[in-house]
Amino acid sequence: MKENLYQMSKSYSIIAESLTKTFGSFTAVDSISFNVSAGEIFGFLGANGAGKTTAMRMLCGLSKPTSGSAVVAGFNIDKESESIKQRIGYMSQKFSLYQDLTVSENIEFYGGIYGLGKQKLAQSAKELLHRLHLEKDARTLVRALPLGWKQKLSFSIAIMHQPSIVFLDEPTGGVDPVTRRQFWQMIYEAADHGITIFVTTHYMDEAEYCDRVAIMVDGKIEALDSPQQMKEQMKAEDMNEVFYRLARTATRASA
Repeated sequence: MKENLYQMSKSYSIIAESLTKTFGSFTAVDSISFNVSAGEIFGFLGANGAGKTTAMRMLCGLSKPTSGSAVVAGFNIDKESESIKQRIGYMSQKFSLYQDLTVSENIEFYGGIYGLGKQKLAQSAKELLHRLHLEKDARTLVRALPLGWKQKLSFSIAIMHQPSIVFLDEPTGGVDPVTRRQFWQMIYEAADHGITIFVTTHYMDEAEYCDRVAIMVDGKIEALDSPQQMKEQMKAEDMNEVFYRLARTATRASA
C-alpha cells in the first residue's frame, strides 16, 4: 500500500488513505481518503468541530495519525514529517507573524527558518516588498499594519521559499470583501506557478473559487467534488445551501 502511495505521489501533491486520528475514545478524523493534484486549489470545509484542523495538522506533519497513511509533497507524514515541513508553507488562522518585529525582520526571520541563503533571501525580500508595494513600510512594525496587509504579507512569506504546497487555515477571516478578493488573486497567481493550495474557509462564496471542495461532517468527508458538480447534484442554488444541507446533520460540537 505504501509503495502505491509513493507511486501515486508523482501525480498528486497530497494523497490520504483512511487517515484517522483518535483522542481516547473520541474519533476526531474518521478514515478520510482523498487526493489533491499539483497546482490545484483544494477547499477543505466543515463546521467547527468537523475535524478539518486536526486533519490539516496531520498533513503538515504536526500530528501523527492513529491509523491510515498519507503522502504530502512526496513524503510520508508518519516517518518523514521533517522533510514535509521543509517543502510546505503554512498560514495560520490566528496570524502567524511576529507583531513586535518589523516587516523586514519578519521576512528575514522566516527566510532563515525556510533555509534560504543570504543572497537568495535578500533577493526574495526585495521582490516580496516590491510586489506588495511595501518598500516604504519595510521598517514598520507589523502590528501597525492594517489586518488585510498583514494577511497578504503572511501569505507572501509562507510561499517565499517556493513550497510545493501551502496550507491556509481560514486566511481571510475578519478582512473586508475587497481585501478578500485581492487575497484570492494572490492565491490564483500562486496556483498558476504550480503551488498546490489547501485552504479552509468559513466563507461559502470562497468555496466557489476552489477547483474542488471536500466537506467534512463529524470527522468524515461527506462530499468531495467541484463546487459546480456539488450544486448540480444537490439541486442547490449556491454553496451556502450545499454546506447547510450537509452540516446540519452534524451531531458533535467540537474536535
